[in-house]
This record gives sequence, structure tokens and C-alpha cells, in this order.
Amino acid sequence: MTSKIITAETAKGVVIIYSTSCDRETWFLPFLSCPLGAPCKDSLMACVVSLYRPLSLLAPVGVRRAIVCRMSLDMRAREVFATAIEAVQPDIVMQRGLERTGDTLLVNGRSFTLKNNLHLVGFGKAVLGMAAEAERIVGDHLVRGVISVPHGIQETIRQHGKDQMLLKDGSRITVMEGAKHNLPDADAQRAAECIKELVSTLTENDMLLVLISGGGSALLPAPVPPISLQDKQDVTRRLAGAGATIQELNSVRRALSILKGGGLAHCAHPAQVVALVLSDVIGDPLDLIASGPTVWTEVWPEEIWSILERYGLSSSLPVSVKEVLGRSAPRWEESGEQSDRAAHVLNAVIGSNSIALECAGRRARELGFRPVVLSPGVCGNVQSVSRLYGLLARFACSRDEPPPELPAEILKLGPETGVESWDLCRAMQVLGEGRVEGWGATCLLAGGEPTVQLTGKGRGGRNQELALRVGLELAGMELPPKGPLFLSGGTDGQDGPTEAAGAVTDAGLGKEARAQGLDPDGFLVNNDSFTFFSRLSGGQRLLLPGLTEPHTNPTLPCPTTSP
Repeated sequence: MTSKIITAETAKGVVIIYSTSCDRETWFLPFLSCPLGAPCKDSLMACVVSLYRPLSLLAPVGVRRAIVCRMSLDMRAREVFATAIEAVQPDIVMQRGLERTGDTLLVNGRSFTLKNNLHLVGFGKAVLGMAAEAERIVGDHLVRGVISVPHGIQETIRQHGKDQMLLKDGSRITVMEGAKHNLPDADAQRAAECIKELVSTLTENDMLLVLISGGGSALLPAPVPPISLQDKQDVTRRLAGAGATIQELNSVRRALSILKGGGLAHCAHPAQVVALVLSDVIGDPLDLIASGPTVWTEVWPEEIWSILERYGLSSSLPVSVKEVLGRSAPRWEESGEQSDRAAHVLNAVIGSNSIALECAGRRARELGFRPVVLSPGVCGNVQSVSRLYGLLARFACSRDEPPPELPAEILKLGPETGVESWDLCRAMQVLGEGRVEGWGATCLLAGGEPTVQLTGKGRGGRNQELALRVGLELAGMELPPKGPLFLSGGTDGQDGPTEAAGAVTDAGLGKEARAQGLDPDGFLVNNDSFTFFSRLSGGQRLLLPGLTEPHTNPTLPCPTTSP
């Protein structure tokens, strides 16, 4: 393939892909008028730029000839997104994280001997598929198991034809559904009690495999007696409404819970505990994912009282909560030194947004792009995040040296979007080098989780709203393949309460909408991005991969700014 053909396809192009962590969105933005792109954190963002330089440095010529000549930029962006989705599917992550050879189980570089002594528990939105694969791997060594999964998830999976995520007939694992609408309820509490009962019977000869994914906290409610589930919910709801941070909320949850903050691992002692975690939290902090049931965390009553007083709640707590917080004894009796505890617990993150970005980057290179990862944790309000991507697109696609105020404005958005200054500087440096050196198409990848303030009652999700806002930010730029393309999608295949995972957009979005009698701003006010993209050009811009993996709660509307 000649360089002339290449430039005709992707000359001066950039693609940006953004996706939120494992169970969140992915965004893809190709900037075709710029030489390079950079990725963002906690979402998948990819930027593709192509100049007049041959692409021999980017991929094998044979591969590029087949792909660049036959696949549009939109098709390649969707292919990169599909690869990111595949990378965090429950069966894939389990195969990657759990390896069996004979009677030996290998996890994160450590080996364990199986003696028909394996027990399994799990909680989270992705745990059903994880458990199905785990049972296939360990076989008859599994004695029994209990998993707590979202209400209605088995039927939803059947309807989507994803039978590989379901347990087989005769499974030794009991499935318990609860936490309707992603809120702790009596069904989820019964599941937590069954899980506690199972792990409390284990001995030093047993092994406990714990499967954890996003949503696990709501699916494992076990208040410290005499606190009722309602009392605990009231306290956390009031804290959230008063503006408490997620860290403060988790601190209070742990203090009022038996199983959170290492409580599950404590109940399982002295059995060997191996926890496999599919992360849905930026940075993969083990103590925050499902509130850290297998991570030893100290709870200091003074700290909890300080939080409650800060938000004016200390004097109006339920009597049961005051009783528990007033106890001088620890949450549970000590069972050995800290080092002894740690030796019996292995926590391993087997799936995350970072892993999705890494796999997406490899696929982007195969498709003729130069992949660049900005960050796996882009966050903040959706207006700031969309503005950041819009500015990066303009920086990448500048035909000449960008004016100094442009990089200054990009850096100013760093603190608002969770992106370090050095990440932004590195991305802009790569983009600048591409402009001077004539690099081929660049794919800017990023992961993250923007927040959307609900102002309306429409149907949408954070990915589709982000794509809509970025499309408006790109107004006035060239269309692909000479201008940028942006893709934002959720790696679970479902963005909010819609059938779409996200959407693809470019600089022609506004003009295209107005020509069809659609007002983008009106749809944004009503948080109705799915309806907008469904009506626009017959829904061609929507990402519709079907349910890929139930990481996120399909019943929730666009995420709000509250925890």
C-alpha cells in the first residue's frame, strides 16, 4: 500500500476513545486533521491522526493494506472498542487470573494445592459470569458456593443469549438475587447471611475463593447487631445527601458492617482466602471496591464520630447506631497477628479499566493507529470532561503551532477532570512531535467515569451524554477522515437504562441534528441523549453491541454527582 492511499484514508487524523472503568463507559475520538492523539483516564479514549508520512513504523504493511483500505475510521474505532469490551468479560478475566494445572491452582504468581477443599462466595454485578467460569476451571474440587447478584440478572442474561455467563445445571453454587435498583434490601441481606454462614465454618484445611465486582457493597449488607438494615441505610443516605465524600461514606459503612473492611476475611480465618477482583473504581483501590470485605481495615470510633459531627448527624442517630459506635471493644475478636492474617489472604485485581486500555491499544496498533494512553481515570462533571476532549482534539488537529492559550486551558482542566498535569503535558508533547515529524494516525485512549447532574427525565447514560457534548465541542472542525472522531462507550455494553453502550460522534453532529429538526441542547437539558441519538440518522451513531457483561446496574439513569 502506498503512502498516497494511506493519506487519502486517514490524512491528518486523530481518534479519541474514552471508557470508564471495567463496568463503565468507553470513549473513542479520532482526530484526523492532527498527527497524534492521547488517551484519558477511567474511560477509553483514542485519537487517530494521519499525516503524509508512510505508516511503515506503525504496523506490518500487509496488515495495514487490508485494514486501511477496507475499513473506515468509524469501523476501526468500533473495533478498538470491541477489543476493550472483550478484555474485561468475566470468562476472559477469570481465565487470565485463575490457572489450573492438575491439582494446583495458580493465582497472581502464587500456587495453591486443591484437595476437594475449595469453597466459593461472590457478590457484584459481574459475579455470575465469573462464578460460571470459576466452576469450569476448578471442577470437582469445588465443594459449595453462594453468590449474591443483582435482581433479575439471570433472566436478563438469558434474554441476551449469553448462556456462557450462567451456571450449568447441577452447579454446586447457589445463586441469590437481590439489591433491586442497586440498593441493599432484605434479599441481599439474606444472601450476605448465607455467605457469612458458609465462610464461618471453614478450617485451616479449606480454601475460600472470593469473587468481587462493582455493586458488591449493595449486595453484601450485614449490619452489626442490633443495627437494622433500615437504620444503616438511613445513616448512609443522610450522609450522602449532606455531601459526604465516598471515602467518608465507606468509613461509616465499614464501622456499621460485619463483613466490610476485612470482615469477610476475618470470618473465614484460618482458611486460605483468595479474592479475585474485577475493579469498577478509578485506581483499583482494594479497600473501596465493594467496601473491601477481604482487605483488613482499622475502624476508629473517633474518626466515625468526627465524620458524623461534621455533617450535623451525631445527635440524631438511631439508638442502635449509637450503641455500636459507643462500644469500646473492636468490631471482632482478634485472631492472631496482622502478619498471620495477611498470609492467609491474597487479593488480586484481574480486570480493570487499565487492562481494557492496554488491550485496546494493541488492537489500535494492529489497525494502523499509533496508540497513546492519556490516563485510566478521567473523571469530574461531564461538562468539564467534554471540554477537555474538545480542546485536545483542537490541539491535535491544529495545522500550525497551537496558540499558547490552548495548552494553558487544557492544563487548567486537569484538576477538574482527575488528569495529572504531567499526563496532559506528555500527551501534548506527543501530539506536537507528530505534527513536526509527520506521524501517521494516532489513537488517543483514556478511561474514566464522568458524572452527570440529572436535570430532566429522559433516557440516556453518561457515555451518550458525553458523546453528544463532545460532538458540540467539535463544531467548526473538519469531518472525518480529515477531522476528529470521538467514541464513548461502556464496557458492559449498556449505558444507563438503554439498549446502547454509547455513541460515536464528530464535528458534523450539530449540523446533522439541525437538518433533521433536532435540538441537541434541549435533549441535554432533559438528559435524553439516547432518544437524541436514536432519532438522529436512524440511530447510526449509537453503539449497540448488546449486553456484554452486567458490570453496571441496567436500571439506573445517568449517574448523578451524589455518591
